[in-house]
Amino acid sequence: MTPFDARLEALLDRFAILEARLAGNPDADTFVRLSRDYAELEPLVARIRALRDADRELNDIEAMLADPATDPDMRALAEAERPELLERVETLRQDVRLALLPRDRADDKSAILEVRAGTGGDEAALFAGDLFRMYQRYAETRGWRVEVMSVSEAELGGYKEIIASIDGTGVYARLKFESGVHRVQRVPVTESSGRIHTSAATVAVLPEAEEVDIAINESDLRVDTFRSSGAGGQHVNTTDSAIRITHIPTGLAVACQEERSQHKNRAKAMKLLRSRLYEMEREKADSARAADRRGQVGSGDRSERIRTYNFPQGRLTDHRINLTLYKLPQVMEGDLDDVVDALITDHQAKLLAEAEA
Repeated sequence: MTPFDARLEALLDRFAILEARLAGNPDADTFVRLSRDYAELEPLVARIRALRDADRELNDIEAMLADPATDPDMRALAEAERPELLERVETLRQDVRLALLPRDRADDKSAILEVRAGTGGDEAALFAGDLFRMYQRYAETRGWRVEVMSVSEAELGGYKEIIASIDGTGVYARLKFESGVHRVQRVPVTESSGRIHTSAATVAVLPEAEEVDIAINESDLRVDTFRSSGAGGQHVNTTDSAIRITHIPTGLAVACQEERSQHKNRAKAMKLLRSRLYEMEREKADSARAADRRGQVGSGDRSERIRTYNFPQGRLTDHRINLTLYKLPQVMEGDLDDVVDALITDHQAKLLAEAEA
């Protein structure tokens, strides 16, 4: 028995034990814990059982073909079925391999998206606005909800900085490889001579943390209120509704002024602070993840140029996986699945290679 098959046997045995314990009327706390483990293991066990069924079917066909006494008509039928069955076994085996890969527990979470103008002045701010709208449209296609938490608009349009929460299942898993420097090559609206300029914006994607993920002591917070600046009419000039929260131990500070209610601004600011602290803790606690960042699909480091958007050629290039697509207009309208799927596939391939090594 190969190590892979032995591992599958161990998982099936563990699942059988869980079933038996759940059927034995455990106390309430134990029942909740066992049910959670059962639900987590059940999809994998279904894949393993499907693989086992296909393996048995393939073995039966191989035995039939190896037997000289097999009826010619049955042999012909077996030979016709064998290629399709071989393909199905390999597909199921790959599904099981992928399901066995270590999961990032943050993958199922919602996310905080931060987009900031980089080098390039007004054009960088305009590009930051284009990037944010791209992610906003992508979120709409997947049924996710986008809520702006903080925004600093630029004079000629676009954003110096915009931060938003994107709520939905699996948001972080789909967007986590977007962190980094995004470079644009195009003729700016401010350019009269038609010359192509290069500018950039940075993107950061953080898993949205819940209170159970990270504990924050109120005594560690300094909360300041100030008068909002921006949209809001007369209200802006008369109410100190904006909130700035500083986490004293780390020096992290977040601010929110998008809501008219001080209470709502505080809630948004706390959500952002919690997510930033959660990401810090994840990187600190998981030293393997931090050490391996360079070997993953890019490092996620905001200083690393990850992608180029070339408007004259209608070309998008992701430098981490050498992916080039000539569908830039569609991508900017939120058609990101080809890019995201390629990044995820490449990441999974690297993890599989490490596991098999």
